[in-house]
Amino acid sequence: MLKKAENAKSKKAFKMPHTFVILLIIILVAVALTWVIPSGEYARYENASGTKVVDASQFTYVDDVSVSLPSVPLMIVNAFIKNADLIMLVLFSGGAIYMLTSAGALQALVAKVARRYSHRVEIFIPMLMLVFALICTTQGVNTFIGFAPIMVMLSLSLGLDSIIGVGIILLGGAVGFSTGTLNISTTLVAQKIAELPPYSGIAYRWVCFAVFYVITCAWLVRYAKKIQKDPTLSPMYDLDQQSEFKKAELDDFGEMDTRKVLSILSLVVALVVIVYGCIELDWDFPEQTAVFLVLAVVIGLFAGFDANKICTEFLSGCKKMLGAAFIIGFARAIGSVLSAGVITDTIVHGLSTMLNGLPAALLGVGMLFANTIINVFLTSGSGQAAAVMPIMVPLADLLHVTRQTCILSFNFGDGFCNYVLPTSTALMGILSAGNVPYDRWMKFMWKLFLVWFAAGSIMVVIAQIMQYGPM
Repeated sequence: MLKKAENAKSKKAFKMPHTFVILLIIILVAVALTWVIPSGEYARYENASGTKVVDASQFTYVDDVSVSLPSVPLMIVNAFIKNADLIMLVLFSGGAIYMLTSAGALQALVAKVARRYSHRVEIFIPMLMLVFALICTTQGVNTFIGFAPIMVMLSLSLGLDSIIGVGIILLGGAVGFSTGTLNISTTLVAQKIAELPPYSGIAYRWVCFAVFYVITCAWLVRYAKKIQKDPTLSPMYDLDQQSEFKKAELDDFGEMDTRKVLSILSLVVALVVIVYGCIELDWDFPEQTAVFLVLAVVIGLFAGFDANKICTEFLSGCKKMLGAAFIIGFARAIGSVLSAGVITDTIVHGLSTMLNGLPAALLGVGMLFANTIINVFLTSGSGQAAAVMPIMVPLADLLHVTRQTCILSFNFGDGFCNYVLPTSTALMGILSAGNVPYDRWMKFMWKLFLVWFAAGSIMVVIAQIMQYGPM
């Protein structure tokens, strides 16, 4: 019996370490690499657009520099200080979006669409997915973990299944987040490292958004119609029959009134102002943060909250983004360690030698594949951007891959596999809140992920062929 108990313990499922643990391990590995990898540097020059890029023909080894362990805590603190403007943007945007859900505006909008188009899934599903896709152009999908039960109740009340309920959030959010149109925690972090103007290259990212949106809507609508014809084909059929969410009515979600309409419109106006400011007025992170601060107050006033309520809800939203903010600081310390040890260029030099044999059009796909693999271990978008872009950007310069294509490859690689990885907090949080087991979700999801990867590869190849640039 004792032997059996020991065997049972040894067979316990592996528990993925906390993101901070992974980041600290990577920082320590980076420190160790500075002790074994020779220091080296590329010569750099300013290109026509004024951006410093590496000169592939001038790489030289220099005197070795090793980073000491006692210096690491200070490097982490300095990484937070250097990225304070980005961290504030992440916190304040989270506070503003949380205010919108606290006002009940999003819930009422979803219910209104459902009431009107409940018998037309080809209209109902794309409209709701578009809502989550547009909001997730600036936010992570984990923002809507608490919204999952509402969507599952809504889906079951319309005679659909739980997978469609969580899928509207997850798949809509995946399109908005992974295409990186306005994403603060991925695109802006990567563009800052790549020395590109904020939100530059947005036109092609919107094209990618549209392509993935059409593909994903068609997939989910096709699935919904199949379930309507034969509910037993749903992987969730047996569990949905006993679901606690099955008794909900559409009237439980609230009515869309003037206050809620104004709240939704204020978000749209704020996003337009931010994009205009960044493209036409050279705004950076502080100006964007100020817009989100104003947005939070405006939504609170439209919702009828008093001053105390506005402050409470805003702080609650900021708290939800605190983990993402800390991840940025810790992850940027990885680049600081590599730079301090003068080994970033040496690593880039080795990688470029390995990838030189690939056809030029497929180099971006190689980066997409690499970022997808990295995301298995580092699922934080902001963390991955801060960790890998210091290496990927000079590598892109060496291989004549445009920096925007490099960032697009990162966005796709970091984003889309979050919806099949059991280490993704957004995926597992929403599935848990909607009472959808991971294995049932994967029966539905695995083929779509392969379609996403193929579509992403095609979009990256097109970007490289047309020399996707900063504008």
